[in-house]
Amino acid sequence: MNSESLASSLEEAATDIEQSIRDHKADLETEEVGHVHYVGQGIVRAKGLGRVKAEEMVLVGPGVPGIVLDILPDHVGIVLFQAGEDIVSGDIVKRTRRVLDIPVGDAFLGRVIDPLGRPLDGLGPIPEQGRRPVESVAPPILQRAPVDKPLQTGIKVIDALIPIGCGQRELVLGDRQTGKSSIALDTIVNQKDKNVLCVYCAIGQRSSSIAKFIEALKTHGAMDYTAVVVVEGDDEAGLQYVAPYAATSLAEHFMLQGKDVLIVYDDLTRHAQAYRQISLLLRRPPGREAYPGDIFYLHSRLLERATHLKPEFGGGSLTAIPIIETEAQNISAYIPTNLISITDGQIYLSPELFQRGLLPAVDVGKSVSRVGGKAQFPAYRKIAGDLRLSYSQFQELEAFARFGTRLDERTKQTLAHGQRAREVLKQKNLAPLTAGEQVAVLMAASQGLLDMAPLEKMDEAQELIVEIVRGDGELNRSIPQAKPDSPELESLHTMIKAKLEPLLNHG
Repeated sequence: MNSESLASSLEEAATDIEQSIRDHKADLETEEVGHVHYVGQGIVRAKGLGRVKAEEMVLVGPGVPGIVLDILPDHVGIVLFQAGEDIVSGDIVKRTRRVLDIPVGDAFLGRVIDPLGRPLDGLGPIPEQGRRPVESVAPPILQRAPVDKPLQTGIKVIDALIPIGCGQRELVLGDRQTGKSSIALDTIVNQKDKNVLCVYCAIGQRSSSIAKFIEALKTHGAMDYTAVVVVEGDDEAGLQYVAPYAATSLAEHFMLQGKDVLIVYDDLTRHAQAYRQISLLLRRPPGREAYPGDIFYLHSRLLERATHLKPEFGGGSLTAIPIIETEAQNISAYIPTNLISITDGQIYLSPELFQRGLLPAVDVGKSVSRVGGKAQFPAYRKIAGDLRLSYSQFQELEAFARFGTRLDERTKQTLAHGQRAREVLKQKNLAPLTAGEQVAVLMAASQGLLDMAPLEKMDEAQELIVEIVRGDGELNRSIPQAKPDSPELESLHTMIKAKLEPLLNHG
């Protein structure tokens, strides 16, 4: 190539470059950023975010995620999801232009995650089928169906006297160390082979307690249909705040597929305390017990997402069992009364019954189910009504009988019947019974078949009754659907009486 042709080529190339520069149009993208002007324990305040939206995700300083909770004329309040030791005044705050969401999918069953969907069990990443916002509107009333299907806990005293239906919200409350989490564990374990998926949300619990709970789920094969959302007591208050909403979004993913889902919040007392901490740090006005004014809305918008959908909307259900801790048996405190008014009933665990070894320590008099009775199996209804009446009479009579030494024969019979009923309602942890086995045992107690059995042999008598039903699969399935005066129950009564006769005669 000679010098003339080389010069010509260079000139053409230069012309093309100049033309390309003239024709190029830069796509400018504006990004709104703010600056931190205050850093607190788990919160920051930032200026310069004039267009940020409520509950929008932001990245603070070195990429610490947070959510905008306060939007004020001169600044916004941001709650952090990670420790903010590296954040200093003047750091940049970037908008993400999306609300907080969580990955969802069937692969989350059997896994332990945090409220942001990150795995905590060391089993690697979890494939997601999509994402759902952490905060979502509860299904409207016209999409909801009546609660007409029972959710069996496997616990006699609950299934018979305080029944829970699919789509119900049943509160479990009691003092510390009275067995609240044990009821949740028994209920989850009892859903095996019942086509009910479970989500367990641990909020502010000790690491050892959470590990023990998860190990029990694995031992009994319950992790196959359970997802566990964990936020520990030393995690940021912001993470504790979003935990139950994130767990509910994961549960809603399954519900919208037409499945029955059970979600347990353990416990909402710590959730309320975390929100109180956030609100005080954000300088919101405190109200009763220093809680902010919207503390009722905090839990009502969460629990209203539990429902039973109509068939045309999928027919799925989400049953919620929130747990709260009372202090000194004070169920009229602020948070307990709020949740009692939001839920469809409550199961109260008495420390006095717990100390006497009457486990589960359910106080039948202070417990109620406002919906589940309509979803209860037919065989329970007559038996449960008679048992509740006789047990209530016994409790009242027992208190008076302590002051008298001479009792008439009828009073003695009532006390003996009530003592057997109380023994029948006792049950060991992680020993669930099917509906048929429960009906058989409770029928024997309500109809007086166990009145002559010595108290020390009540466990043996119950085992004999359970063996009758457990050995006949067809009988076990048919008993719960039997009506009170049906031939099936009469035949069962005869079999139980014959089975118990050697024990009673020997006793």
